[in-house]
Amino acid sequence: MKILIIGASGTIGSQITAVLSNQHDVITAGKHTGEKQINITDPESIRTTLSAIGQLDAIINATGEVAFNTFENLSQKEWNKGIQSRLMGQINLTQIGMHFLNDSGSITLTSGIIADHPIKYGVSAATLNGAIHHFVKAVSNELPRGIRINAVSPSVVTESLTTYADYFPGFQSIDASTLAQFYLRSALGIETGQVYKAYGGN
Repeated sequence: MKILIIGASGTIGSQITAVLSNQHDVITAGKHTGEKQINITDPESIRTTLSAIGQLDAIINATGEVAFNTFENLSQKEWNKGIQSRLMGQINLTQIGMHFLNDSGSITLTSGIIADHPIKYGVSAATLNGAIHHFVKAVSNELPRGIRINAVSPSVVTESLTTYADYFPGFQSIDASTLAQFYLRSALGIETGQVYKAYGGN
């Protein structure tokens, strides 16, 4: 399979790439890194990059920024950061990307545990992750040619605990290598319209 991984240099993306690269033709991409550069906040960047790559069997997105702040202090700029990246970035990637997928291809998006289990400073992330969950379920009914779409909703990643542990007190973390298996399930399986909640005990 020919698979595009966006955010491939990140903690999650690098593990997905490592697992898939042995048996598939993987193309890595990111805003500033990877074989191809793509900015999911810019529809023209998405279109240009996908046109250069050509037809694909799967698109996996492991990126999408959000701002963290108290609700009282969240600025319009901070809200827009998440809306344009985590939400509209992934929606635009789906709407444009489906035209570059072969029949029965797949799209995998990324949300996060905060949609179900709020944390301090996480109102924006919770709102936008929740929106991605509803988007995936709804749009799966409209994608043409047997194209599938799912989202992976991870807990805090073990490798990132040094940075994020204080935001997730008592949360059960997940190793990036284990998390990568959920992305494989989405890309290589047969399910669609699913949100894979990559956490337990929370």
